[in-house]
Amino acid sequence: MADDSRSRSASGHGSRGARPLWRRMLRWLWSGAGIALVLALAWAAGLVWYAADIPDEVADPDTRTDAIVVLTGGSERLQTGLSLLLADRADMLFISGVHPSLDLSAVLKGTPDLPDDLPDSLRRRIRLGTVAGDTIGNAVETAVFVRDRGLRSLRLVTAGYHMRRSLLEFERAMPQVAIVPHPVFPERVRQNDWWRWPGTTLLIATEYTKYLLASLRHFLTGAGPAAALPPISS
Repeated sequence: MADDSRSRSASGHGSRGARPLWRRMLRWLWSGAGIALVLALAWAAGLVWYAADIPDEVADPDTRTDAIVVLTGGSERLQTGLSLLLADRADMLFISGVHPSLDLSAVLKGTPDLPDDLPDSLRRRIRLGTVAGDTIGNAVETAVFVRDRGLRSLRLVTAGYHMRRSLLEFERAMPQVAIVPHPVFPERVRQNDWWRWPGTTLLIATEYTKYLLASLRHFLTGAGPAAALPPISS
């Protein structure tokens, strides 16, 4: 009887000492490693969604706007903006993010399919923004340009993979302005099978992470960048 009692006591103690599997899993999930794994899986799932949602065409190529805005960062963007201006899709073209040392002739130099003798009447419809150094700066710089001229609509030209974050910043900086996205598609970006190309994968992953950080910033602050730059000269 004593042996049986000790046996039951030892068995009961063992049952109380062993944690159920679900409790051990829950405890692990709440550990640093578990949280990191969950966040990594969520980030990866979001990356797949982000890549699948990158536009592969221009949804609205024809609507006329008050201005065309090109964000520097690729010859395709500038060429597209100039082509839209030549097609009279807007009264003026604003190129945001130009290096301060460059003038219009230097910016246009080397642009494919652009006539060497671009008429002065067209040149007078082009403005350069030389303050912005990133996407937030593009939005603020453009907001000043739009405000100073009383514009109500613009066509935004940037790379397809960059469009979602650009729209986030621009719509926050200019909530009363109608923005028509006009993505371009650089040949070097293989967005249809992005996971097969390390360079494209890194590019999209980086842009997706920047988009998440921008979204978090807007969520925490509840406001977009303030258009606090000095007026851009005509």
